[in-house]
Amino acid sequence: MMGRLLSRGMFAGIFAALVAFLFARIFGESQVNLSIAYEAHQAALAHEPAEPELVSRAVQAGWGLLTAIVMYGAAYGGLFAVLFGCAYGRVSRLPARQMALWLAIACFVVAVLVPDLKYPPNPPAVGLPETINLRTVSYFTMLGLSFCSAIIGLLVARQTRGLLGNWNANFLGIAVFLVLTCVLSSFLPDISEVPSTFPASVLWRFREASIGMQLILWTTLGVVFGPMSERALEAPMRRL
Repeated sequence: MMGRLLSRGMFAGIFAALVAFLFARIFGESQVNLSIAYEAHQAALAHEPAEPELVSRAVQAGWGLLTAIVMYGAAYGGLFAVLFGCAYGRVSRLPARQMALWLAIACFVVAVLVPDLKYPPNPPAVGLPETINLRTVSYFTMLGLSFCSAIIGLLVARQTRGLLGNWNANFLGIAVFLVLTCVLSSFLPDISEVPSTFPASVLWRFREASIGMQLILWTTLGVVFGPMSERALEAPMRRL
């Protein structure tokens, strides 16, 4: 069964990635171009030589972006299918379609929204080269803390379900997750390297597009994978 779920998850991930690619092309690339233009303007004011373009902007925004996001979608679709297979019937008694959608939303919150609230995505021209290691380590640390907090919240909800009921136990688990992420994230360094002259509207719209692309990817993955997983789970039952 896991093999059937895995192949369907990868297919759903690729489809979701194509939808997210269209969104990124429409809403994200314009902000990237504006950011690159700002960077080039600042370099010209400082009389710095133009950096050589190893990969053309057209390739980056076209086939490069498409290839990267399809590989991303296939990988995360496969991981999502494995997570669904482990959680289905154990974490919740929801039907496959509802379980897939709720699990996709939970993955978006834990893996994207919470880390991005602490360390939001930045366009080109934002960030110092000498702090890239700090920013990378801090982001993945926040990502790990988010996952750990989610697991603790899930365990609390499961342990208190018999005492508090499903609704109250789930609410308590979510509250534990939120409190833990807020407390733990306060121990991580704050990183703000946005130049004072950088256009605020470009920064804001870039971040909107980045999070929106992830939201579309995960939501589409949950919606598409739901009926596919349902058929995969029903196949062994039909043979019986």
